[in-house]
Amino acid sequence: MRTLTPLLVVAICTSWVVCKPTQEKKGRVHHNKDLSDHQHDDSQDFQYDHEAFLGKEEAKTFDQLTPEESKERLGNLVNKIDKDKDGFVTGEELKDWITHSQNRYIYENVNKHWADYDKNKDNRISWEEYKNTTYGYAAGEVEFYDVVEKEKYRKMKERDERRFKHADKDGDLIATRDEFTAFLHPEEFDYMQDMIVTETIEDIDKNGDGVVDVDEYISDMYTPETDEPEPEWVKTERQQFKDHRDLNKDGKMDRTEITHWIHPQDYDHADLEAKHLIYESDKDKDDKLTKREILDNWNMFVGSQATNYGEDLTRRHDEF
Repeated sequence: MRTLTPLLVVAICTSWVVCKPTQEKKGRVHHNKDLSDHQHDDSQDFQYDHEAFLGKEEAKTFDQLTPEESKERLGNLVNKIDKDKDGFVTGEELKDWITHSQNRYIYENVNKHWADYDKNKDNRISWEEYKNTTYGYAAGEVEFYDVVEKEKYRKMKERDERRFKHADKDGDLIATRDEFTAFLHPEEFDYMQDMIVTETIEDIDKNGDGVVDVDEYISDMYTPETDEPEPEWVKTERQQFKDHRDLNKDGKMDRTEITHWIHPQDYDHADLEAKHLIYESDKDKDDKLTKREILDNWNMFVGSQATNYGEDLTRRHDEF
């Protein structure tokens, strides 16, 4: 068997885009993202609603359309949003669409690299396909001089397999596009939150006791230089741990407390926006929208280069 140095293995992985495992250090806390950078003030304009409903980039496309083109495209979108094809868009369907629009960049990224993993072209990705593509050089086919490096790759593969199985809802070890997206971007899927907590504990809990003490918490974000005095922001974080992270005041964070930390109970922006759009468009007040109700209020959902917000708002208020 050919023997490669760890340095050469790293070089191979660097040149092979899809060989990168899923583990990456990133922000621990997963806040619900706001849906737009614009102020949500319907008395000024509907730009917030446009970007919430369409996503930022798609909203720019609609801004360039005529009102007729914008309405036609909106009608086509309504057909997609109405998943059960009953002729109504419910709050849940609208919320799901808004969430999908906000995460479009994630789906586009998955689509971009899908063919790299889907070797048999069946529009699904098995664990074997992912493992062989990602760990082909590091999953037993290479002898490592560095035992530590070999152990690192073994643990990464085991962790990826566990996450893959968690994302794979039906347990067949073959991921649909949505399941594979959940595997690569677990922070965007509610049913993956428990896996994120598990991985966070493994990352931070250095002594393996299943909980995180204040020193482990600090060491995840700060490594002191020799004889360096502790910065003020680190002292502040220690106090944050004591006051807000360690809820039962036992000197460490358990699984429940870590869940509160990395998954704070934020506002569900997609749900709030869905309720707002329904409230503003639901003429018969049955808490769901027909295509006609949406198209009658099209300029709140989407835009066009000819939309005049001020005149339209005046007209809408005069109708009541």
